[in-house]
Amino acid sequence: MTSTFPNISISTERLVLRPLDEDDVPALAEMMNDEQVGAWTDVPQPFTEDGARRWIGEYAPAERTAGRGLDLAVTEFLTQRLVGIIQLTKTNWHVRSTELSYIVAPWARGEGYASEAALATARWLFGDQKLERIEIRTAADNTASQQVAQKIGCISEGVLRNACIVHVRTEDGTWADARTDYIVWSLLPEDLDGAGEELAESGGFTSWN
Repeated sequence: MTSTFPNISISTERLVLRPLDEDDVPALAEMMNDEQVGAWTDVPQPFTEDGARRWIGEYAPAERTAGRGLDLAVTEFLTQRLVGIIQLTKTNWHVRSTELSYIVAPWARGEGYASEAALATARWLFGDQKLERIEIRTAADNTASQQVAQKIGCISEGVLRNACIVHVRTEDGTWADARTDYIVWSLLPEDLDGAGEELAESGGFTSWN
């Protein structure tokens, strides 16, 4: 039985999802220093290029090797520019489930990249990896992330009250923790029927090790 994700690349009509590499350091550091990333994620702020190198060279490989998850760079097919990140965490190979999250660079928002990348990842997970459940957790006020979950066919299962830590700017410009609710979304193989019609019409995606 599979217990780790392979080193994988996934392509869609507009995107290539691939392992992070050293060339991604500057763009990754810039993306992670965005105000929205600081507000909705636990990414350390400020996020340095040294932090990006540790993520790419140490954290991501260790997570994959241990079977806990997978980190993929999302890049534009034509320009190879870093669009964002797809991250799989808390993978349970017995239950055949994983938690999916996504971050998109400020310049690339509003183009549908997050839903395109997430849907391609879900199809790969259900098809090649034989997973049975994908979970997405969104902060109660993070409507952009919730829209992505809805677009790819996720079902809202309920609310985890006061279970999420987000971050807000204080008067002196630093970050402070604030508590809010998590909305829990799930995606099962049968939920993909009818999801992502545009991606399906373009021929879906291909993957290679």
